[in-house]
Amino acid sequence: MHAPEWASLRHILAIRLDNIGDVVLLAPALKAIKTAAPLARLTLMATPAGSQVAPLIEAVDDVIVERPVWQDISGAYPFDPARQQALIADLAQRQFEAALIFTSFRQSPYPPAYCCYLAGVPLRIGQSKEFGGQVLTHWVIPPPDTTHQRLRNLHLLNAVGIPAREAGDLIIPSDATARADRLLRGAGIRRDQPFVAIVPGASCEARRYPAERFIAVTKLLRRRGLQTVVLGAARECQGNGWDGAGPSLAGKTSVPEFAAVVQRAAAIVCNNSSALHFAEAMGRPSVCLYSGTDYEEQWRPRLAPAQLLRRDTDCAPCYRFDCPYGLPCLDIPPEEVAAAAIEAVQEGWVRA
Repeated sequence: MHAPEWASLRHILAIRLDNIGDVVLLAPALKAIKTAAPLARLTLMATPAGSQVAPLIEAVDDVIVERPVWQDISGAYPFDPARQQALIADLAQRQFEAALIFTSFRQSPYPPAYCCYLAGVPLRIGQSKEFGGQVLTHWVIPPPDTTHQRLRNLHLLNAVGIPAREAGDLIIPSDATARADRLLRGAGIRRDQPFVAIVPGASCEARRYPAERFIAVTKLLRRRGLQTVVLGAARECQGNGWDGAGPSLAGKTSVPEFAAVVQRAAAIVCNNSSALHFAEAMGRPSVCLYSGTDYEEQWRPRLAPAQLLRRDTDCAPCYRFDCPYGLPCLDIPPEEVAAAAIEAVQEGWVRA
């Protein structure tokens, strides 16, 4: 397998069709692509959720927002071949010279690669254990399933001659930082005041520490004199006593503003969610309620301090979206979580 002549390419497509956190972890790979092909226009194809990270990644020149049928886990998408044909026509019109397809170990690169094949993209690069004929021009054998997602992305690049480093910070636009500062002032948090960001959301129920326990953690921290602010989607912080849990910016931040708030936090308390990856990208310490849905090695922070709290269970990793057993893997007292967050702040994890 010969490596492409990256420096000669002008139109490159990077595909990552998944959640916000997956695109955060893709940032180092995108930076490496841009470095290897400095004259190329780099387009990211992402879901509506993942595309919100693009303003934080300098390497991205353009974004295609797509809800592909091969990523539909709900079974709710209608039978609509014309829609997929329109995607192929759009890709053909853009005249990409290469497509790099990034996937988790449970996803196949072949459906998007076949779309690119039909669109006339000459170079199609992805990793899979399964044979797919010539759908991929560069078929990369993946690393072990337990490999961290960021390293899995870089493995794909290294296999086709793109040197890549694990670090790749997100760049927060100045206007997003200014708006985040105004929101924090409105929540009663001074510019020089340490605070803990509480982020109770996650992409599925099986990854969510119970809301009432998150509320208890927040109240415990505030009793110890630590300021807190709640972040996330508004629907994740409604009812259940959130009104008495202190300042909340839930539903008030864009993704870049969310990242700017995380960057200012002394510590982050969250589930296995995009907040964990934003904390790492911003170099902030995190306390993560890490459910048994996934291997810790696949997603845990590697470049910033983190405490992952989980109870061992026989069913882990289950890869489920809901739990029929009442989340025994997250049966962690709020006092233990609060103590971990306090330790994070007291041990000097706040920025110098």
